[in-house]
Amino acid sequence: MSTKKRWSPEESRAAALEAARALLIEAGPQAVTLKAVASRIGRTHANLLHHFGSAAGLQKALAAHLAQTVCDTIADAVRATRAGIGSPREVVDLTFDAMGKEGGGALASWMLASGNEDALDPIIGAVHKLVHDLAPEEMDHANEMAMHENTFTLVLLALGDALVGEPLAESLSVKRSVARERAEEMLIAAFIKTYGQNA
Repeated sequence: MSTKKRWSPEESRAAALEAARALLIEAGPQAVTLKAVASRIGRTHANLLHHFGSAAGLQKALAAHLAQTVCDTIADAVRATRAGIGSPREVVDLTFDAMGKEGGGALASWMLASGNEDALDPIIGAVHKLVHDLAPEEMDHANEMAMHENTFTLVLLALGDALVGEPLAESLSVKRSVARERAEEMLIAAFIKTYGQNA
């Protein structure tokens, strides 16, 4: 007779978020339900209700999980660029991929459309922390504001590209990569201005 592995609350929550992330990537945000996630990890609907409170709670936790994971990766790429072992394009690609093929943009859009008005809070919070953590202590106010503006522009470009990039590029007969290329140019210019060297 087989018995279910006993998980700690932290293990159960982490497994649920990974399953939710996989469902998001495979089938889109509408597939991220308590029932589907519970089935995927061999737990009950009640078990997930205990951890997340509701489907909206699960989706918000997933948004926070995705945002933190992505921001950690982007932070590593930015630090590598500053150290001369990475590139602004890596930062751009990670941001666009997080909103696109990782499902971040679709999840945020779907949550907002479903009436979850604070859906973007986890993403905005993680991006704000990322920018704050990456700002050098000696950075003056003008450069700090420029960093905020560049981050704002990068995230908006990535989100817009995820949601309407393909049909818009097709209708305007432009390469789909144009938004990434513009974002890369912006970051290279910002890097040169701030650090006085080419990226």
